[in-house]
Amino acid sequence: MDDLFPSDLAVRFEPTRDAGLRRMNSFKSAMGARYANERNVDYGPENRTNVSVLSPWVRTRTLLEEELARAALDKFAFSTAEKFHQEVCWRTYFKGWMEHRPGVWSTYEQERDRQFELLERNAGLRKAYTEAVEGRTGIEGFDDWAKELVETGYLHNHARMWFASIWLFTLNLPLELGADFFQRHLMDGDAASNTCSWRWVGGLHTQGKTYLARRSNISKYTDGRFAPSGLASEALPLEGAQNPPAGHLLFGDAPPAGDIGLLLTDDDLHFESLVPANASVKALAGVSFHNDRSPKGAGTEAARFAMGVVTDAIERGSMTFGVDGLNLPSDDTFIQATLEWANAHSVTTIVTGFAPVGWVRPRLQALQTALLDDGKALRQLQRPWDTAFWPHAKKGFFGLKKQIQSVYGELGLPV
Repeated sequence: MDDLFPSDLAVRFEPTRDAGLRRMNSFKSAMGARYANERNVDYGPENRTNVSVLSPWVRTRTLLEEELARAALDKFAFSTAEKFHQEVCWRTYFKGWMEHRPGVWSTYEQERDRQFELLERNAGLRKAYTEAVEGRTGIEGFDDWAKELVETGYLHNHARMWFASIWLFTLNLPLELGADFFQRHLMDGDAASNTCSWRWVGGLHTQGKTYLARRSNISKYTDGRFAPSGLASEALPLEGAQNPPAGHLLFGDAPPAGDIGLLLTDDDLHFESLVPANASVKALAGVSFHNDRSPKGAGTEAARFAMGVVTDAIERGSMTFGVDGLNLPSDDTFIQATLEWANAHSVTTIVTGFAPVGWVRPRLQALQTALLDDGKALRQLQRPWDTAFWPHAKKGFFGLKKQIQSVYGELGLPV
């Protein structure tokens, strides 16, 4: 058993970069054939040795995708660990796809809010929803995953697919309420990956192609732990917002030089590679907007991890740059607190990571306006990984998958 995963579920995901690095390094030897052969098996929360479980650190960019790619390439030829590289790039694909279609996210938010309003007025729907999120449906496996998600903040990817399929086609519950349940509780909850994955299961992402959870498949890939009965026998595509055509991508700002304030958010915490070469960090602050992910806020584990990695980044950054770090409030006082922090350190240029489509972007847009009014500038710097990959995410994953090795070469990765 990996030493990062003791029996106490609450301490499985330590919210520090050091813990992410230790897990990545301990999993390197499994990134090849073992991952390819066993990645789809959900052995249960006590045994995650067949999958990397690095997604919470990657989601917050406490670890970078490029670091995972390099770790695999250090150990295996690209072809041997190709499945691992593809899984790293799935999250990149979904983010790039959503960048081309930001309206899909805003439409999801609007429909989610409408469904919550309906929930208040419909007692039958409210009862079915409550039984589902509390794991009281009587469906073997599904109830276990609902509880596991709330208690641990994590689910195996295959379990996420089964859960979403049962939610949609057996329980006939609204997609947006299920996606919100995941968004609230997953430590790796991500606007693009989560929304697109639920739409994929429902036949909206790849139009007309749904995913049906089957008893035999669940039994096989849970190593016989679950074999639920009474599941839907068909999965008709949902009615919902269709995919708009791909639009133009937004790109980050040019890196500044001179004295800067560094603002870290739970979208991008890898400060080690965020500071421009000709810049000097004179002030450091961080903020976690975890409660913005849902009208109901964030679940206990998702909030714990998000706040923890932000605090860890601030502490490490303070030591690296020799400045005091500040944990900013994420409530309505965020903008005023940020202005006061910048003024206290006499910085007029603030650097942060480029915020993709999601709940952090509108916060930074509002901050940018306030800073401009105060004679200051916010520079959002985009990762070369995103700049190189996102243009290949206009359609399906296959288009991006064909470019992985080529993009790795552009990024200087030894393929």
